[in-house]
Amino acid sequence: MTLESTKADDIALAIEEAIVSGELAPGTVLRQEHLSEQFEVSRTPIREALRRLAALGLVSFIPNRGVRVRTLSREDLHEAFLVRAELESLATSMAAARITDEELAELEESENHFAALAQEMRSRDPGGHRREVSAQWMRANHAFHDVIYRAADAPLVEQMAKSARRTFSGPAVWAPGDEVLDDLYERNVLEHRAIRQALQARSAEGARALAHEHVMHSFELLDTILEHVGQQPRDWHSVRSGR
Repeated sequence: MTLESTKADDIALAIEEAIVSGELAPGTVLRQEHLSEQFEVSRTPIREALRRLAALGLVSFIPNRGVRVRTLSREDLHEAFLVRAELESLATSMAAARITDEELAELEESENHFAALAQEMRSRDPGGHRREVSAQWMRANHAFHDVIYRAADAPLVEQMAKSARRTFSGPAVWAPGDEVLDDLYERNVLEHRAIRQALQARSAEGARALAHEHVMHSFELLDTILEHVGQQPRDWHSVRSGR
């Protein structure tokens, strides 16, 4: 592997993490000259990194404008959640028979970290770090599920599930809390606990059902957050109403 290729890998990963965490919002234009300055490299690894991100569906090339972080309709997001729900439930059911005591302890630690960040997300005024808290919350959620993927030891299922996850992670945003959002955040936390308990009980079917429901409830949470902050794509409401 050449040095340029290694640089491209590192840059692609850094940009992917920024998109997945929501630090780079949908629709953001990425210009090669700016990225070259940011990462202190020539444009060659930048172009290669962007091509790799385009292959993952995370960015698209816009003629004469650069590269844009992809923007999705609600229908696209819903479909991605449906795909991940099936794969997530499969991986979770497989993990039930394979997860170790050490992994269960790691899962509980991840669950507690996620719960603490969810409490911050529910805050009416988290200060000047709203986007940072949102990004941390998203990463903590991924960390919880990544323990399950590792325990399942099913690389193809994990790869496909994470591909679906990349599709909808970017729109992570913070919205001022209200009673509806508070309940959804709390439900998200309780579902993590229920999944862990099902895995601890080695209940494959129970874990499968809980994981599927959890992913679809996560779509409801994201949908509600985007509705609160008015960041839906132009066709968001028309898709919701079936028009």
